[in-house]
Amino acid sequence: MPDDITPELLDQEARRALRGLPKDLADMVARHLVAVGELVDDEPEAALAHARFARHRASRVAMVREASGLAAYHAGEWAEALSELRASRRMGGDGHLPVMADAERALGRPERAIELSRSPEARDLEPEEAVELLIVVSGARRDLGEADAAVVGLQVPELDASRDEPWVPRLFYAYAEALQAAGRTDDAIRAFLEAAGTDLDGETDAEERAIMLGAGEGVVAAEAEPGIAEAQDDADETDVDETDAHDDTAGPTA
Repeated sequence: MPDDITPELLDQEARRALRGLPKDLADMVARHLVAVGELVDDEPEAALAHARFARHRASRVAMVREASGLAAYHAGEWAEALSELRASRRMGGDGHLPVMADAERALGRPERAIELSRSPEARDLEPEEAVELLIVVSGARRDLGEADAAVVGLQVPELDASRDEPWVPRLFYAYAEALQAAGRTDDAIRAFLEAAGTDLDGETDAEERAIMLGAGEGVVAAEAEPGIAEAQDDADETDVDETDAHDDTAGPTA
């Protein structure tokens, strides 16, 4: 492990959770948890290796099980992610309900994802996590062939393009996918365009999805910005293949 990864880089709350361990062990586990945080986005397998080491040395610390579960989730180890997050939850730590639901969906158990959304913990989620859970449940409804229910489940006050919240583009994107699954193509195009208009950081391919969906149906949404309309014209002049639906979760997406 690089020398520049030190225990002091772990946030104070996490370091407090390790106080019950002998100091040398706490420092070792802290370093591995720092490595998890630094690697999880770009090198999820390496992050998971560090998380597993920390879990092996400090399996009775809820925060360690939480970190291990999240690392497993990012690495696509859905069953392991569920096991670790359940352990964190039992110990009084954060179970990351949307992540657990998404892992259930990835394992082909959409019914269980929906069940988690009805748990007592779901009522106490912070707004961002509550929206993420709505997105996962909508995807689970689509998995079950319940396209109309997937649409209705996202028709919430948070589905508002004027809101300055980081989850707004993802919510509109998921709504567009639900509308598309329900056969409401024009509405889906408008929702994709709303997602594109609120996605200032370009984290989704909402604009491209709107263009391709419009090209496939011979429709150019009236709400399109000039740049989008021009891109649509270009798409109409070429043979654009239909692509698979973009995953709406960070996992099987999730």
